[in-house]
Amino acid sequence: MSPPKVVLLLLILSNPLTWGKQGKKPPQSPIEKIQSVANFDINQFAGKWYLLSVASECNYLKTNNHRVEATLIQVYASRTTRGIGAMAVSTFRELDSICWEIKHSYQTNKATGRFTLKAKGYMGQVEVVIAETDYHNYAILYYQRRNKITLKLYGRKTKVTNDIYRMFDVHVKKQGIDLEFIYPFPEYGFCEEADQFHILNGNIL
Repeated sequence: MSPPKVVLLLLILSNPLTWGKQGKKPPQSPIEKIQSVANFDINQFAGKWYLLSVASECNYLKTNNHRVEATLIQVYASRTTRGIGAMAVSTFRELDSICWEIKHSYQTNKATGRFTLKAKGYMGQVEVVIAETDYHNYAILYYQRRNKITLKLYGRKTKVTNDIYRMFDVHVKKQGIDLEFIYPFPEYGFCEEADQFHILNGNIL
């Protein structure tokens, strides 16, 4: 069994949001203002995505951005036991030269392209919006916990065109996040499979 500290660190790093500052709840949730992809198709969106960049003002990335590891996600269209539409996501990343898989299940909201990750304990609930994607090359996702926004740029490959990076910059600026807080992720060193002893369910912690 892995040491508790290792498991805790892994969950922090692989969680859809990294640790940030807690602020007072505004009258309206910031992510409610974000427009999702029209006619979002979960079946087209399913598959492998490489994490290319993260935009966030969280304290963890400010001090540890030099330690980020290559990260990829595998997305599946799924349904809950009650028949509610959902998006299952497995995140793969290395920690101490060991490949880990962290599983999350996102429940769909009433609006297309919007999801909720309900996690117990200190992890808290996360709201997710797929803001832009062409399904074949890139995807820009917004994540919110405690009214703090993080943006992530994913690609079907480890590199995308400069136009897509500029598009991501525009989204970041609209959220009032300085471009210096965009952190590129490695383009190599990905792992795609974890053994049964290194699989975590991120929804129950």
